[in-house]
Amino acid sequence: MTRIPDRGLAPADVFERLRGFRAADAAWADGRTFGHAFLDTEARRGVSEEACTLFLWENGLDPTMFPSLAALEREVVDMVAHHLGAPDTAQGTFTSGGTESVFLACLAARTRFARQHGDSARPRIVLPDSAHPCFHKSASYLGMAVDVVPTGHDLRADVDAMAAAITPSTAMLVGSAPSYAHGVVDPIAALGSLAAEHDVWLHVDGCIGGFLLPLWAELGEPVPPWSLDVHGVTSVSVDLHKYAMCPKGASVVLFRDAAHRRLASFGFSDWPGYALINPTMQSSRSGGPLAAAWATLHHHGRDGYLAIAAQLRDTTRRLAQGLRNLGMTVVAEPSTTLLAFHAEGRVDVFTLADALAARGWRLYPQFSHGGRPATLHLTVVPRNHGLEDRFLADVRDALDAPPDPGSGGMDPGMIAMLGDLDDASLEALIGAMAPGEGGGGMADVNRLLDQLAPGVRDRILVFYDDLLKRR
Repeated sequence: MTRIPDRGLAPADVFERLRGFRAADAAWADGRTFGHAFLDTEARRGVSEEACTLFLWENGLDPTMFPSLAALEREVVDMVAHHLGAPDTAQGTFTSGGTESVFLACLAARTRFARQHGDSARPRIVLPDSAHPCFHKSASYLGMAVDVVPTGHDLRADVDAMAAAITPSTAMLVGSAPSYAHGVVDPIAALGSLAAEHDVWLHVDGCIGGFLLPLWAELGEPVPPWSLDVHGVTSVSVDLHKYAMCPKGASVVLFRDAAHRRLASFGFSDWPGYALINPTMQSSRSGGPLAAAWATLHHHGRDGYLAIAAQLRDTTRRLAQGLRNLGMTVVAEPSTTLLAFHAEGRVDVFTLADALAARGWRLYPQFSHGGRPATLHLTVVPRNHGLEDRFLADVRDALDAPPDPGSGGMDPGMIAMLGDLDDASLEALIGAMAPGEGGGGMADVNRLLDQLAPGVRDRILVFYDDLLKRR
């Protein structure tokens, strides 16, 4: 059991121990990790980190105590709003990440619905099945219901089907620009018209790729209307700790105007202490990530981001075409830098993921869904640039390797039994299935999970996460 040491350690000992924790982490700096870490070059690193340290101890709880943070937030939000072509009325909030940005949009939509319909009606969110799970998480926290609509054959939101799902209890519609799983932009203009017609909130999730879309357009790529300049769009989220290359803990949610932004704020003074005003889920907030975002945006500049976007576009195109040349199916033409692929009938993606992991590549398997096969997902980041041929060669080698016999299909009775296991039995099963600390193949485990009902799978994954962090 770890305890606070009786005598404090010297700084050198502290940092030696910290570095030891990183031994099994993904070596993202070598360019073999898709997603997770977006820093473009080591040369850029110092500016972001020094800015973060400079404001690490300042607290965003009270903007009158630290007006510097209010000024930084205004400027970061202003830069993002201008970058996305938002109207002059747009206002925004700096948050800790995409989930918090989406949560605030859902909270604002719920508040608006309650003011219109009273607190007794349960508000509902209509969203395509490609929407990020953070909408389901937000709805769960906020007591909202979710109506999921299958995407169309092009993997984009089906506007007609979403229109049919709207009821008097619908408070919010959702679109993605682009969606994470397949990397395509939903028909936001049509969704905006639908939202305006029914007077419901429309949030556009641009968390992972929204920052790139204006740059894509500037590079001459076709980008459909998607942001607050679209009639009917009420809010937009865009992460800065992804393609704006900021350190983690940096996102912005933009609202159509100040009145819509206020719907997401919380104020309370009916107690003996200080008056609490929170525009985010957090109360105390370090100024470090905000200052780092401000510094990173200024340091890169539009010219720097355009150069990065051009590299990302070229890398994504080369990878997509190279995968097709190897007989892979890229499920949709990437709208930006996200793509999914499979090789159905040739190799299952879980075996391929293990084979690539053995060659040093980190990428995500995605379970089958809605009658569509399981896929492998690539979030292309700057450090992948220049490694395209090496990655494709490793994919070719993995495909040529002897097939993994795997565990095959699972008996339906066994699948049903997993859903009925008590906590102790499930914990024992997961402990036996999970790879040890040294890692190991996950293909058999993923194949099993892929056959389970989502609710059973989710329960297993929650148990697995709990076991990883158990004292």
